[in-house]
Amino acid sequence: MGMGREVYDTFRCAKDVFQEVDDALQQNLTKVIFEDPDNELVLTENTQPALMTVSIALMRVLEKEGGLALSQIASYVAGHSLGQYTALCAAGSLSLSDTARLLKIRGQAMQKAVPLGEGAMAALLGLEMDNVEKIVQEAAHGQVCEIANDNSPGQIVISGHQQAVERAIELSKEYGAKRSILLNVSAPFHCTLMKPAQDRMKEAFQEVVFKDSILPVIDNTSVDAIRKGEHHASQLMQQVTGRVRWRESIMAMAERGVAATIEIGAGKVLTGLTKRIAPSLEAFALNTPYDIESFLKES
Repeated sequence: MGMGREVYDTFRCAKDVFQEVDDALQQNLTKVIFEDPDNELVLTENTQPALMTVSIALMRVLEKEGGLALSQIASYVAGHSLGQYTALCAAGSLSLSDTARLLKIRGQAMQKAVPLGEGAMAALLGLEMDNVEKIVQEAAHGQVCEIANDNSPGQIVISGHQQAVERAIELSKEYGAKRSILLNVSAPFHCTLMKPAQDRMKEAFQEVVFKDSILPVIDNTSVDAIRKGEHHASQLMQQVTGRVRWRESIMAMAERGVAATIEIGAGKVLTGLTKRIAPSLEAFALNTPYDIESFLKES
């Protein structure tokens, strides 16, 4: 709650982003973000467009107040899960209004895909990928239990039926996990249980135009660098049920010669992950007007 308030109060172009999202959604999402009067921000249909709004507002400030075009400061863009929509918006593939509407639909579809209490997600800490692959196979017992997020070395998130995820947590202890934590989420994202949401997004994508992006976007599920609009749409389809390969995405950028990453949005989670994935990369997070001012002085 309150994320993005400083940049909203400081810059007119940031305020315009919030207003455009409110208009697109026909909802006062700005009030939900800043005040959350009825605890609505926890609903994924609000959380997803809210996070995107803050990121794009900060991006607009860099562009309009700082005079920095995205193509001047970046070689690639990427985003974790819903962040890939934000990356596509920043890179000109999707309009801001379409991005907001798609994320609203995505949140609603993901929530409706699995009845509350039937699905779960858990973070398994301190295990290598091959061991987690064995754990989810052993834990499935005919149910869905899959790797949802490969976030960083030693931080892998699994998703599926609640009983299967709970079995995986118990198995992870036998494999030497440092910790295994059931996550407080509203649905089991990025697994095959999300197939109904995938079908809904296929319908939604037919109503918007995906342009070629001005920069290559590192796709979550394939780790390919993509610019073609139709490819962006098809990869976002795969992402609904597919694994977020964030660790590999950061490694791919490093291998392509990227020397630094800039996280634009609320929080610094991805910056922390980047430092664990590729310690040789410089990693910055821009969350506030002060962050932007400091960055512009050094640019």
